[in-house]
Amino acid sequence: MISAMRRDVIDGVPVLWAEAPGPLEAALIFGCGMGDETFRTLGVSHLVEHLAMSSLPRLHHDHNASVTLSLTDFTASGSDEQVARFLTRVCEALSSLPLDRLEREAGVLAAEGSGITDPTSAELLSFRYGSVGAGLASWDGPGPDRIPAEAVRDIAARYFHADNAVLILTGRPPAELRLPLPRGARPDRDGAQPVMNPGPAWFQAVVPGPGLALRGDLDDPALVLALAVLQERLRQRARHQEGLSYDVVGARMHTGAGQGEYTLCLDAREGKEQRVAELLWQEALRMARTGVTEEELAEEAVGLRESWLDPRSTSSELGDAAGCLLLGLDYQDPRTRLDALEKVTPEQAGQAFITALATALLAVPCEVEVSLGQLDGTPLPRGGCTTTQTFPADVRVFKPSLLDRALSSAARTARLGIGASGLWSRDADGGVHHVPFDEVVGVEMRGPGRVVFGRSGCLIPVMPEMWAKIGPAVAAIDAAVPAALRYETSGLVTDGDD
Repeated sequence: MISAMRRDVIDGVPVLWAEAPGPLEAALIFGCGMGDETFRTLGVSHLVEHLAMSSLPRLHHDHNASVTLSLTDFTASGSDEQVARFLTRVCEALSSLPLDRLEREAGVLAAEGSGITDPTSAELLSFRYGSVGAGLASWDGPGPDRIPAEAVRDIAARYFHADNAVLILTGRPPAELRLPLPRGARPDRDGAQPVMNPGPAWFQAVVPGPGLALRGDLDDPALVLALAVLQERLRQRARHQEGLSYDVVGARMHTGAGQGEYTLCLDAREGKEQRVAELLWQEALRMARTGVTEEELAEEAVGLRESWLDPRSTSSELGDAAGCLLLGLDYQDPRTRLDALEKVTPEQAGQAFITALATALLAVPCEVEVSLGQLDGTPLPRGGCTTTQTFPADVRVFKPSLLDRALSSAARTARLGIGASGLWSRDADGGVHHVPFDEVVGVEMRGPGRVVFGRSGCLIPVMPEMWAKIGPAVAAIDAAVPAALRYETSGLVTDGDD
């Protein structure tokens, strides 16, 4: 368990520290992550982190940096002198980023290719929130080499300053420690991110296995325990009873104003993805119908107690406290959280889960089809890009080429429409996709063609290999969409990445 947490201020930066065995560990944490970016500047926080770290000399102690949905941190461990020097150099670098290294660090980012969470959770977030905020999790965006230098300067000025930072230490702050960061305005964290798809629904995505997302209060002890029970039930059934899966991974992601997403994701033996998806949903329904037992709640509370009171948890506990401070959340120490868990009844846990299940999103691999029911017996709706059956009459219409229409019944049905307010595209099945111009988050310029990305997560390709004589359509898009949202295809993308 963490020892008494103390608080200091160094150069305007709050410092949270507690004594812990071992070398001094530090993390300089900023309230900025992928969720603070836009589709057009996706990856800019990571680029800032790389630029800062690239300016450091070679170091012979542990150090790293990372970006999550909500936070960016710079970490180090070692002697007091090593840690203090590292932190000071990071602050100096953030105050004057080496923008001459933009091109090289963009290449490094492309080579790294990391995401902020596992692929299934990322797809669940994107389906829930579209291509903004937390929904950016599964998107690649324009590419790191298409992030303008001005966007780097802007996010550094808005987020990487003393008033949006917290330092955590597993020991007394070194006397020589300086944190020379500029001052700035604290970001507004009061609002919750708008939801594009409230659920319940299932959908197909490029995921390695099925996953479930539930939206709710991340600090609700009843829901925390209910999901811990569900995770263990899934592990027992999918792995130990049926031998279909190796593990069940749970995650929690803050999306604003005390709300967030709980995800449970399973891997699956090849060819058994459908069965694992059905099993996941069956266990969720079983919990909603029959609830949980006192024994299950007690067992999960014991596990959380061991984790939260572990003497090795000091650094992670300090990190949680720092995150709460930066995101405007109420931090509760381990004892307070455990007291709340011990008061949860089976009825409370069951009701919390039933409420959350109304927001359920179930992601399955692209090749998987499922037919599932809800608690009331009605089918679980299939989700996807929102479409209508109505193609507007007052738009300019583009069709596939005569040859394509002669050879393909799908091409004979397909239509592209460009109007004053946006784009429409009709699929072979008759569904009509729509991206309003005022909801465009990015336009990729692929030679003579365009790919238009909407905030809902819908995208419409306007390419010469799909539509005949698209020159006027491209001109209309370029005239309607601000130049700042248009970009050339990344030079770091190979043909196989398209």
